[in-house]
Amino acid sequence: MTTAQERADLLDKIGLAAQNKAALGQVLGTGRIGRAVERSDGHMEATIRINPDELTWDPSILVMPHGGDIELELVNDDLNTHCALLPSNGDRKFIWLVNHSRGHATLNLDGPGYYWFGSTTGNDEGRGLTGAVVVLGDAPPEARLDRPEQPRP
Repeated sequence: MTTAQERADLLDKIGLAAQNKAALGQVLGTGRIGRAVERSDGHMEATIRINPDELTWDPSILVMPHGGDIELELVNDDLNTHCALLPSNGDRKFIWLVNHSRGHATLNLDGPGYYWFGSTTGNDEGRGLTGAVVVLGDAPPEARLDRPEQPRP
């Protein structure tokens, strides 16, 4: 997790603070950044919370070092009921989070990029309960377009 002061340095270090990279660092202006922990079996894990009376995910940006499977623990510490609509290859995952509850989801995000998630209950997303999972890395050779080399930022 990051403090507010460390946020700008971390965004710059992982490449999310510059235009024409993953502009995500410019889009989500609040919240902390967390990193997924990689286990010895290659799977990753992380915990994401909804803190009381904040209506934000904590962390609001979760960074995976590479594509693969991640096990999320979602914790709703708020006094209101929320949900989590999460991205995953094949199909999205939906978890209902009543007040003071936990949920678990296993996601497969095998390609680099950023994947949005949120709470579709009421107007939660409109009030700020959105987040993103950023998968670092580059497209595998078989997924790249057959074209001349392009300049990289």
